[in-house]
Amino acid sequence: MPVATNVERLASEDVTEGDGLPINELFCSLQGEGKLAGTPSVFVRTSGCNLRCWFCDSYHTSWEPTGAWLSVDDIVEEVVSYEKADHVVLTGGEPMIHENSAQLLDELADRGYHTTVETNGTIYRDAAIDLASISPKLTNSTPTQERDPKGDGEWATRHEEQRIDIDALSELVDSYESQLKFVVTGAEDLSEINQLVQQIRKAAATTISDDDVLLMPEGVTRAELDTKRNDVAELAMEYGYRYTPRLHVDLWNDAPGT
Repeated sequence: MPVATNVERLASEDVTEGDGLPINELFCSLQGEGKLAGTPSVFVRTSGCNLRCWFCDSYHTSWEPTGAWLSVDDIVEEVVSYEKADHVVLTGGEPMIHENSAQLLDELADRGYHTTVETNGTIYRDAAIDLASISPKLTNSTPTQERDPKGDGEWATRHEEQRIDIDALSELVDSYESQLKFVVTGAEDLSEINQLVQQIRKAAATTISDDDVLLMPEGVTRAELDTKRNDVAELAMEYGYRYTPRLHVDLWNDAPGT
């Protein structure tokens, strides 16, 4: 079973907003998504996001950001305490909104860790990133009034205006080994995915193969995934893209710290 840290235990009055990073969760589990699915990993989940996907699987990092401000040194020390994992996943929320994410990644690299950053692809930072797991947000993510968890649609326009940044996407692809991971709600999403992949290919100098494009079913519980995974797998085969599971959901359902 995954092992989680009580981040409140690591909090210090000496670390104030802006000094370190706001951490929602820190735990050791298996990477559940993408090319490295199944890899033992330490997850550092930052709090705060510049988007508001209605289906966000980490609600308490976006819609209602919570967590504790931790120093980069304390985060690294806690990561090191998980001795069986040499892969670190920096995730969110959107970790790239925080300047100190780059410092954390650099210090982890200095200690020999392989790092993955899970990002929505709207912000580029120069940092020690081994794999940029980029999840551009499609129209299907926009929190219209009918799909807004809070029911007021307040974020719909802002989210729609900010969800795609081709310049940032191409810079991430050109700077790091990367994967483009799309959350799929249905077959109607594929025309938008194809169009966006072509846009990024035109903007980037780096070749993006179909094998670098991953389709992932939307859903945060086993029951939700049961209704979609086979259809998304069929779409991956039809279009020549890669299918990625949500292994952590299959194993532990929607338990926190997994």
